[in-house]
Amino acid sequence: MSNKILVIEDEPTLSRLLSYNLIQEGYDTTVIDHGGDGLQAALQGNFDLIILDIMLPGMNGFEILNRLHQNNVRTPVVILTARNAEEEVVQGLKHGADDYITKPFGVAELLARVSAVLRRTQNEDPKPLLSNEKVIQAGELSIYPEKYEVNVQGQPISLRPKEFEVLLYLVQRPGMVISRDDLMNVVWGFDYIGGQRTVDVHVSSLRKKLELEQQSVRIESIRGVGYKLVMPKKLVQSLK
Repeated sequence: MSNKILVIEDEPTLSRLLSYNLIQEGYDTTVIDHGGDGLQAALQGNFDLIILDIMLPGMNGFEILNRLHQNNVRTPVVILTARNAEEEVVQGLKHGADDYITKPFGVAELLARVSAVLRRTQNEDPKPLLSNEKVIQAGELSIYPEKYEVNVQGQPISLRPKEFEVLLYLVQRPGMVISRDDLMNVVWGFDYIGGQRTVDVHVSSLRKKLELEQQSVRIESIRGVGYKLVMPKKLVQSLK
């Protein structure tokens, strides 16, 4: 069965280009040119991937990402951004996008990114890294790998899936310096085409959420290398 892709793009020439090449590649493709209509399709349709422009009539791409997150829609999203618009990339990743591509782009690059995101998300183990564990106690945090949940004293911390996977990987290696490359390979996969900026954005967002909710677990940046998770007072305990 063909993968179903939703394209939300209002520029006619670009949307035709995307549609034609995705169909030629064998994807079942739906194109919508309005933000609000695109959101409804994303919420109602059973799509395998969404290609989302940021600047749209009716509702912009950031608003759509937020609404998808609020409705617990985990369909992977590749955002389309303008060249040199780093802020759009950062905001898109913070809002839950899985990858990005800057305009103008080549068809080969687009298809490679689509294929990589689909392969990565469809092959993901829904219980990554510690599938035999029911709960990991790290300082004030209770981490549930099978449910993608993190609680502090019974209160949930809202993490996006990739933020959760970053935390899960770091918390198994407290005090160890983990390079950006290692995090990218483990969480995003060896075939991920995006840059290390993706890792930095997710770690930054995760750090802010942890610092806001509790004090015992923090993520330190190691300049030029990567990150490490530090727990000054408590050890990591895994409970069956």
